[in-house]
Amino acid sequence: MPFCPLLKLQRISILNPGCLSLQASESKREQFRRYLEKAGVLDSLTNVLIALYEENEKPNNALDFLKQHLGVSGPEAADVEALRVELAELRQKYELVLEENKELKAKVLSF
Repeated sequence: MPFCPLLKLQRISILNPGCLSLQASESKREQFRRYLEKAGVLDSLTNVLIALYEENEKPNNALDFLKQHLGVSGPEAADVEALRVELAELRQKYELVLEENKELKAKVLSF
């Protein structure tokens, strides 16, 4: 007879619909695990977690460590700051061009 871990009793699955749904969810979990394994996700995560474990000095933010080693970390702070400065400069230039455009339109209309 199949074992139902929810009830911790031996029952026939047909008589216990809860076991059927448990078996179905375990099957879905197993399919998902195989999918992750086939895609290389499990190996990548394992390697990064091993690297974190083997770090002599543990980082303050383990999540940032994982992101960095998985290649999903965001842009560097210096890059972000440079882009902010460039954006501010471009906004100023834009305002100057708009003002110049207004002046030129006024000159054209006065002729």
